[in-house]
Amino acid sequence: MNGIETCDVVIIGGAIMGSSAAYWLSRMNPALDILVIEPDPSYAQSSTALSVASVRQQFTTAVNVEISRFGIEFIKNVQNWLGQGGGVQSLGFQENGYLFLSGSAESETVLRQACAMQREKGAQTELLTPDALKARFDWLNVDDIHLASFGAKDEGWFDNMSLLGGFRKAAQHQGVRFLRDRVVDIDGVNGQVATVTLENGGVVSAGAIINAAGTSASDLLRMLDEDYPVEPRKRTVFMVDAPNAIHPDAPLMVCHSGFYLRPEHNHWICAIVPKDDHVAEKDDFEPDLHLFEDSLWPKLYERASGFDAVKVLSAWAGHYAYNTLDQNAIIGRHPNWKNLFLMNGFSGHGLQQAPAVGRGIAELLLYGRYQTIDLSDLGVERILEGKPFSEKAIV
Repeated sequence: MNGIETCDVVIIGGAIMGSSAAYWLSRMNPALDILVIEPDPSYAQSSTALSVASVRQQFTTAVNVEISRFGIEFIKNVQNWLGQGGGVQSLGFQENGYLFLSGSAESETVLRQACAMQREKGAQTELLTPDALKARFDWLNVDDIHLASFGAKDEGWFDNMSLLGGFRKAAQHQGVRFLRDRVVDIDGVNGQVATVTLENGGVVSAGAIINAAGTSASDLLRMLDEDYPVEPRKRTVFMVDAPNAIHPDAPLMVCHSGFYLRPEHNHWICAIVPKDDHVAEKDDFEPDLHLFEDSLWPKLYERASGFDAVKVLSAWAGHYAYNTLDQNAIIGRHPNWKNLFLMNGFSGHGLQQAPAVGRGIAELLLYGRYQTIDLSDLGVERILEGKPFSEKAIV
């Protein structure tokens, strides 16, 4: 691309959020000229690709439950939504459920309150006493458990890259253009983004700009002299073999001691939040292998004696686009820039939220308001005011 190009909408970032926004915008208004700018169309190091690709309704804020309720509907009926242009018949949804374990009276209260709210929103979350938990999952040690929260329906995991590919193909089928390039500068004038400059020399002017840049979202805002609390946080995921703990029907379990675990056929995928969790270097995708023996394995064995013998088969590291203010998504129009829209800071649950968030940002851009799910609690204003809207169920 040489010289200045003009289009209706520029989306910066073409992974799950950018492609979802492009799909919904072009579906709602086929006449729009939409350009998606993505530096790596292989998405090899994107949060989308390196996710464990799970969906749940067990959140502590009502808006996140509503987002997930639509997300699971989209995932289970993806072909109906994306049509032939998406080229996806199924995302292979594995409905094993999610299980949250509470180890204190305080967290028990959170589970009870969240469960009541989730059920009001249509989720089928159940509360399990330690005895009921043991009866259902007899391989677990429940001695230190106060209460468990279990979502057996509409929770589980799916094919992440097929969802991304489906959004992208459907958007292209609807006329969206994808450009391999990188934004290196943004020029703003009188409260409006005027142009974006690309690494390969092009300059683009658009009526609206969407920041869907994942872990690089803050870099774009700094080009406009705006502070933004989104940074990369590294998470190492292990694939392990545990021959004495083969439970392919197990749910994704989130333990109060800080790890999560789910089956992958006759093996397991697991991870733990490092004690020294901090901002990661953008190019650091080296797995922190020491975490397994130092921190994770003892906790696995404590929770289930079948993990007495384990072998790490593989490991990979991905980055959360982590919102340091409240670990919740940042969605909406930036108050200081009337044509700049943000969809960032999902802190590990962006993949499952992409169907609803892409639709919401398209509604806001085209109609000036949300028409399906009200996402205003996740707006940018709270960021500028430093007022957290916290999501407690971060995995």
